[in-house]
Amino acid sequence: MARRGSQSFEKRRKEKLRLDRQAAKRERRQAPRDEFTDDDAPDEMVLMERFRVLSERHDAGKMDDVAYQTERRKIFEELGLEP
Repeated sequence: MARRGSQSFEKRRKEKLRLDRQAAKRERRQAPRDEFTDDDAPDEMVLMERFRVLSERHDAGKMDDVAYQTERRKIFEELGLEP
């Protein structure tokens, strides 16, 4: 019997987590877009494209490691990935 009780407890816990995730997802979808945009924030797609081009140039041997690391750090800082 103890096993059955722990199984039903685990089942209820998993169901609650699933419902919580659904509710959070629904809230994100229904939230106004203005809430998540910031005029001063860099365009993430532009920065990712810059990083892609930078990486391709480095991989092709058109850029040394120091220049690559410097530019990479700048892009990551703009993305908010590095302090």
